[in-house]
Amino acid sequence: MMRPMRMHALRGAISVEADDADEILARTTELMRELLDRNALSPDDMVSCIFTATPDLKAAFPAAAARRMGFDQVPLMCAVEIDVPGALPRIIRVMAHYHAPDADHRAQHVYLGRAKALRTDISSAQ
Repeated sequence: MMRPMRMHALRGAISVEADDADEILARTTELMRELLDRNALSPDDMVSCIFTATPDLKAAFPAAAARRMGFDQVPLMCAVEIDVPGALPRIIRVMAHYHAPDADHRAQHVYLGRAKALRTDISSAQ
């Protein structure tokens, strides 16, 4: 019997050390690989991804890293994160929508580097 599928969403974030295109792309690749690995997903499972970067990151589009990983048929969007005073600098975030079986599925969100501090309430961020 085929298990019913539904759309789920994953959140993730990673810190970047410098506003450098290679660094932004490398850290975004690391974040997306970890999201896929922890959730046993592939780019073919994805519906869409929204990336945000803090205003201090301008050297590259995070979505370009996902494209290089095979997300070529997935709608991707980049935006600037709200510039809240005191917020962590140099952070890339993603919200990824994907299909997975409804029964017993539990999204494993991913927070890496300094971004772990954003969601200490999520055990998978540790």
